[in-house]
Amino acid sequence: MNAQKTIRNFCIIAHIDHGKSTLADRMLMGTGAMDERTRKDQALDNMDLERERGITIKSSAVSVDHVYNGVNYELNFIDTPGHVDFHYEVSRALAACEGAILVVDATQGVEAQTVANLYKAVEADLEIIPVVNKIDLPSAEPEKRALQVEEVLGLDASDCIFTSAKTGVGVKELLDAICERFHPPTGDPDANLQALIFDAKYDDYRGVIVYFRMINGTMKKGDRIRMMGVKRTFYVTELGKFRPEMQPNTEPFVAGDVGYMVASIKTLEDVNIGDTITLDAHPADEPLAGYQEPQPMVFCDFYPSGETQFDDLREAIGKLHVNDASFTYEPTNSEALGSGFRCGFLGMLHMDIIQERLEREGDVQLVQTAPTVTYEILSRGKMGETETLYITNPADLPDPSKIIEIREPIVRAEIITPNTSIGDIMKLCEQRRGIYKQQKFLADDRQILEYDLPLAEIIYNFFDKLKSITSGYGTMDYHVIGFNKDNLAKMDILVNATKVEALSLIVHRDKAEYRGRHLLKRLKQEIDRHLFEIPLQAAIGGKIIARETIKSVGKNVTAKCYGGDVSRKRKLLEKQKAGKARMKKVGSVDIPQKAFMAVLDTGEG
Repeated sequence: MNAQKTIRNFCIIAHIDHGKSTLADRMLMGTGAMDERTRKDQALDNMDLERERGITIKSSAVSVDHVYNGVNYELNFIDTPGHVDFHYEVSRALAACEGAILVVDATQGVEAQTVANLYKAVEADLEIIPVVNKIDLPSAEPEKRALQVEEVLGLDASDCIFTSAKTGVGVKELLDAICERFHPPTGDPDANLQALIFDAKYDDYRGVIVYFRMINGTMKKGDRIRMMGVKRTFYVTELGKFRPEMQPNTEPFVAGDVGYMVASIKTLEDVNIGDTITLDAHPADEPLAGYQEPQPMVFCDFYPSGETQFDDLREAIGKLHVNDASFTYEPTNSEALGSGFRCGFLGMLHMDIIQERLEREGDVQLVQTAPTVTYEILSRGKMGETETLYITNPADLPDPSKIIEIREPIVRAEIITPNTSIGDIMKLCEQRRGIYKQQKFLADDRQILEYDLPLAEIIYNFFDKLKSITSGYGTMDYHVIGFNKDNLAKMDILVNATKVEALSLIVHRDKAEYRGRHLLKRLKQEIDRHLFEIPLQAAIGGKIIARETIKSVGKNVTAKCYGGDVSRKRKLLEKQKAGKARMKKVGSVDIPQKAFMAVLDTGEG
């Protein structure tokens, strides 16, 4: 039989914590790629960070063999993240596959990311096998969840496979269904080489290791290849597959194969995720479509601190960007913090993960500013013409006299919630300036609420509040739908009469005074007392809207006076007063990391 006919490329998609990684472990055991002796939980979650947090951050590819009806099939599958912040990882995985396993928790049913991931799989024209997982739990309702899959997602309930990733029940039936239902890759092994780069990582000894999926053609060790995007050529020194560890393979790779390549690629800029690999001698006529560039939603600055130098930070960010192309970075400069990088992320969790990976993998120490979103500014140019600017940092706002209007990004949020929490969630959305759109029935005990919300209002603690209100059962998915004009203004924070740009933010005028007072109270708690009094002020334009004062540290200069004339004490106090006034003029205030993050706390429920 043609080897290509027995290849099955698919990925595992689901809402967060529905058991994808555990199911992937069971599939590895079911195919003999891992046994009880070598078994470890979350086998495909390679990062310590993934194990500690219990979430998948990076998609992981693996190749295993499974015998079905006497024929040996090669199954190439990718375990994907479930959190909304890592949807770019999911979209890359879908582009490298012909099928998708959609996992639904038998106790929780269809969630927000279940729906979002299904839409992505349908858009990519993939065959879908629905799986109802965790059927071993006492509260599991597999039949009910299968019917819900049919009602909400439109997939046939009779196609559902019931599994328990924990006990292994149903895993063999799932492997058989993959061989039977998913179709083989359709590429032509005799055509000119086209291979899609879907991931990469930097290795200190071997350079950049490229993860690819063969679309057309054949590739073998020793071939001279060309990266069509960057127009650089290399010699292939090693080809291999993930089983699940990297295992070199001497056989040529043909259309449909998934694996890794080492080609002594030393420069990070030579590899772009989504680029096309072709043969230098017989290049393909055109590159593959690649991936749509991700749109960063949240921005913040990273600056080196401690013993870390700017060059160390630049090298660490460059290496991490090869492995995660979904964040952007560009150099920036701050009077208070020096040289650093302005980075864009897909969400708050994504930002948090990148910051922690930089500190762990790059061995750097960071100061991070408070996250902001992109604003659209309509302003007057030098000749009086109207121009549109996009800013990610409040410090970049043009002169207020030139601003016609400020527009903020709006997201359409789909919130799946138990019926008992609907009132509280509506109240939360209204507090965050949300506009109600519609309410849809999902099941007997759950409904979908749709709201349009300003992105700036949900990037901080909205998800935590949602989980708290719904006792952990509420879920949310969102996407940006555009920019809306509103009554917005830049609020400056002055510390000791000096404007600190890293603390400035764009606020709604109706909430400006409340936000300003709350922020200054937080700053008062976070900034240490100095030997001089520190005034904290919030201002819009030239108008001070809030003020707090950090009292000076008292020093008893009269302690040594134990008698004598009172004028001696008065003289010492006058001297101290003059010294504090002089210190206030030249004294600088140390602002800790926590103070920069205090900007995020809105003070609202």
